[in-house]
Amino acid sequence: MKTIFAAVLTGLVATTGTATAGVRATDVTIEWFDATAEALAPHPDPYVTQSRNWAVTWLGAARAARETRCPSPFAEAAVASAVHTSLRRLAPEHAERLDARLTETLQRLPDGPGTRCGVEAGRTQAIKVFSERENDGLDPVSMNAPFPTPVPGPGVWQPTPPGFREAKQAGFRKAQPFLLDSASQFRPGPPPTLDSVLYRHDLAEVARVGAVDSEVRTRAQTDTAAFWYQSSVLGFTGVLRAALAESKGSPPDRARLVATFHVAAVDTEIAVSDAKYAYLFWRPVTALRSGSAPEWTPLHVTPAFPEYPSGHSSYAGSAERILTVLRGPIAAREFQLTSPTAPSVVKTYRAWCELTRDNIDARVWSGIHFRHSDNVGAGLGGRVASNTLAGFERLLS
Repeated sequence: MKTIFAAVLTGLVATTGTATAGVRATDVTIEWFDATAEALAPHPDPYVTQSRNWAVTWLGAARAARETRCPSPFAEAAVASAVHTSLRRLAPEHAERLDARLTETLQRLPDGPGTRCGVEAGRTQAIKVFSERENDGLDPVSMNAPFPTPVPGPGVWQPTPPGFREAKQAGFRKAQPFLLDSASQFRPGPPPTLDSVLYRHDLAEVARVGAVDSEVRTRAQTDTAAFWYQSSVLGFTGVLRAALAESKGSPPDRARLVATFHVAAVDTEIAVSDAKYAYLFWRPVTALRSGSAPEWTPLHVTPAFPEYPSGHSSYAGSAERILTVLRGPIAAREFQLTSPTAPSVVKTYRAWCELTRDNIDARVWSGIHFRHSDNVGAGLGGRVASNTLAGFERLLS
């Protein structure tokens, strides 16, 4: 029997277990990725807060795993301890399950200075990241600060049916980014004018294929729209897991992949919020109902914030850029995804760009975005992700 130290937020608690000799059957990085998904998925505001929680959790793990002052299997213990410490703070209702999971992980690692040092480093780095990100404005109350409805006018966002809710996430643009110099650093140019050929083309397209009673939208298009109606962070959890599972890199490299992905996602969401509230562009349902189609209804309920640019497409563009740079343009093999908003649909992907393509199309087919907004969003996400890749090393110190 060997003594193994499990780090929890209240201190180091000694547990007892037996190390498994030879090859370890469980991938520690995947094990704690799955633990993160399980603990954070029930969050009541997944569109915004969940990305931040993934980012801080895995930034702590990436920092802890890269330290070189301790022998192997230091990095595996560091990842497990850092993620455990973070999740215990973010999802205290899962504390007992998380403690048991950490004990199981550490029982598979050889008891010795490497494991003990990794546990301590993981706990220390997790707490440090939380301290740095305290009051970062990424809590639901700050992000959903009241926003006065603009005076109605052509092209101006207004609350949309059926709920006609006031604008949400207006405070997101004021949150503290991880690596952006400012929320407006990559702000795109304005949406097309209402008398432009591009706008008229996009309006006609969404009117045809995005209506709830569209006669031209195919079954496959309807399925894709429903599939990607889920929140981006939930939808891309399976994508990132597929990339992580096929990676043969070291624990520090793999923890860095998860952290980079979500840091870029948070900065992308902040940049999108900045543009949305800078331009306050109207949604298709408002545009069409103010014109010749007063009864027009989209396939899916329109989110309660301005249209331009598309947040889903921006998230996809960010994800594509991170995965392309860190894993190559395609996965090693095809992978399948499911969605809570389309339970009967299974999507198969291999190239990361296919996910961006589907997100762009889906928002038009849902009737909630203009195509140009989707294209601009994907480009914005890619630029923010490139900024994250260029500066991520600064977050590891």
